[in-house]
Amino acid sequence: MSQQSPKIGFIGLGRMGLGMASNLQRKGFPLTVYDINKDAVGALVKLGAQPAASVAEASRGCDIVITMLPNSAIVSEVVGGADGVLANTAGGALVMDMSTVEPEVTDRLAAEAKQQGKSFVDAPVGRLASHADRGESLFMVGGAEADFQRVLPMLQAMGSTIHHCGEAGAGTRTKLVNNYLAVVSCQLNAEALTLSQRFGLSLEKTLEVLYGTTATNGQLKIAWPDKVLKGDISPGFTIDLAHKDLTLIVSAANTAKSPMPIGAAAKEAFSTARARGFGGNDFSAMVDVLCDLSHTEKPRLKQ
Repeated sequence: MSQQSPKIGFIGLGRMGLGMASNLQRKGFPLTVYDINKDAVGALVKLGAQPAASVAEASRGCDIVITMLPNSAIVSEVVGGADGVLANTAGGALVMDMSTVEPEVTDRLAAEAKQQGKSFVDAPVGRLASHADRGESLFMVGGAEADFQRVLPMLQAMGSTIHHCGEAGAGTRTKLVNNYLAVVSCQLNAEALTLSQRFGLSLEKTLEVLYGTTATNGQLKIAWPDKVLKGDISPGFTIDLAHKDLTLIVSAANTAKSPMPIGAAAKEAFSTARARGFGGNDFSAMVDVLCDLSHTEKPRLKQ
């Protein structure tokens, strides 16, 4: 199998996958691509990628197949199904799943790949879709050292920060820990700023104080001023996806017998937001949800 010019399949051209695959194609990694969204496939074809009509076609003959998919059930079917990636790749092939899924799914697929003489790497993605578009994603990678080195050039083409977290499964578990703090911080920020609004405080002065103490966090200081606090609730990472991740996280914590009372409460807060029709908004819009519930003016920075 050629190590100099691997044949690469890319399956899953959603909001994150499209940017990631585009960077690979632009930076000299010719791809065969598949997605149920034909417009997304067309966008990659315009960049020079080869289209595939199915998962099987996108996988067949490939040295490396990359998947970036919405949930555990789809990853299980696309990678491990009867007509999936493992069934249509030869011995020595490597599968790199970049989705956020249940750790048990990653473990099972890694074991199946090993039984077939293939390699498996989990490399879930940090940061936002805008970072993926710019090739500035962060990757948390699980896999053997040799497999990590094999995919490293592709990760470098798609991102700016790469962490090898351990053996297969370590990337997925690190992603859940990371997203737990990111999503729960979002909920805490929403509650805090709603309270500030109810108190009638200046948003600018409140943020100035918070930014100078240990109360601050990346969501509040970096993400929110460019999103909800300027009135932009277009999705970078949706409330629906945040709820999905919290559901995965709480379930994985239960399996590991690790208590997560704050996570469980935050999950129900995101459930409330979804029930009220906010699911497609950016997850920073959780503050708007709470303001809506309490009939409070939404916090917005002065332009």
